[in-house]
Amino acid sequence: MNRDKIIVRTSIIGILANVFLASFKAVIGFLSSSIAIILDSVNNLSDVMSSLITIIGTKLANKSPDKEHPYGHGRIEYISTVLIAFLVLYAGIASLSESVKKIINPMKPEYKAVSLMIIAVAVAVKILLGLYYRKMGDKVASSSLTASGTDALMDSVVSFSTLIAALVYIITGVSLEAWLGAVISLIIIKSGFSILKESFSAIIGQRTDKAISDEICATIAEFDEVYGVYDLVLHSYGPETLIGSVHIEIPDTLTICELDRLERNIGDAVREKHRVILAGISIYSKCMNDNHASAVHNDIRKIVMSHENVLQFHGFFLDEISKKISFDIIIDFAAPDGQHIYEKVCDEVKQKYPDYTIDVTLDLDL
Repeated sequence: MNRDKIIVRTSIIGILANVFLASFKAVIGFLSSSIAIILDSVNNLSDVMSSLITIIGTKLANKSPDKEHPYGHGRIEYISTVLIAFLVLYAGIASLSESVKKIINPMKPEYKAVSLMIIAVAVAVKILLGLYYRKMGDKVASSSLTASGTDALMDSVVSFSTLIAALVYIITGVSLEAWLGAVISLIIIKSGFSILKESFSAIIGQRTDKAISDEICATIAEFDEVYGVYDLVLHSYGPETLIGSVHIEIPDTLTICELDRLERNIGDAVREKHRVILAGISIYSKCMNDNHASAVHNDIRKIVMSHENVLQFHGFFLDEISKKISFDIIIDFAAPDGQHIYEKVCDEVKQKYPDYTIDVTLDLDL
C-alpha cells in the first residue's frame, strides 16, 4: 500500500473512532452535568476535523508538478499540519472560556457507574488510536499523523484525569470539574502551540535529520575514488521529496570521463537507497603526487583544528601558479563569536604563509 493510501486509511479510522467517542462523551456529559466530559467530547470533534484536513492535505500534496510548482506540492502537508494546530488551539481556548464560567458559577456534577465505565473505555481507545497514529505517521513520514497521534495520547491522559476527578468527588464530595476543565484547556493549548512550532519550523527550513545525512554520506563514501564527503545540503519539498547537493574529495588524477561516470554512479546510488535527488555534485581535488601541497595541507589543518568550536576543515587547494591557498572551515553554531574565530584562523594562516593569497570560506554547519 502506498503512502497516500496509508495516510487516508489511518485518518478514516481516526474519524470513526473520534465520532464514536464524541457522541458517547457528549451524552454522558449532559446527563451528568460534567463540563470536563463535555469538553472532552468537543476535543474529539476537533480531532475529527484534524483527520479531514489530513486527508484533504494529502490529496492536494500528491498533485503532479506543474509549471508554477516544478518540485511538486508536497509542502501542502506542512500547511495542513498548521491548520490542525490552529484547530487544537481554538478548541483549547473555547474550552478554557467555558471552564472559567463554571468556576465562577459552579454546577454540581452527577456521576453514574456507566458513565465512568465509558470514560475508562475512552481512555483505552485513545491510547490505542494515539499509538496507531504515531506508528503510521513515523512509517510514512507524515507530520500530520504524528501530530494527531501526540494529541490523541494527550487526550487519553486528560480523560484519565477526568476519571480520577470523578472518583475523588464520589469518595470525598469535593468537585474538581471546573478546575480540571481549565487544566485540560491549558494542556490542549500547549499542545496546539507545540504542533504549530514544529510545522512552522518545517516550512521555514529546519535541519535535516542527522541519521539521514549520515546515511547518505556513508553511501557516497563507499566509492573507492571518494576520499571525503562534505557540504551535503538537502532541501525538503515535502516528506517524500528531498533534493540536494554535495561536495566530494577525489584524486586529481581522475580523467573527465572517470569523473563523469563516478558522479552518475553516486547519483544513482543515493536515489535508489535513500530516495534523494542529488541535483549537483561538486568536487575538491586531492593532490596525489605533490609532497609540498600535502605538507602545507597538514600544516594548515593543525592550525585550523587547534581552535575550539571549529568542527571541520576541508576543500584544501594549493595553486602555485596564482600563489593562492583555498580551503573551507565549519564553525559550531554554539560558538560565542564565530566571526572572531574565522578572522583569527585567517590571520594565523596568513602569518604562516605570507607569500600566498589566503581564501577561507566559512561554511554553515549543515
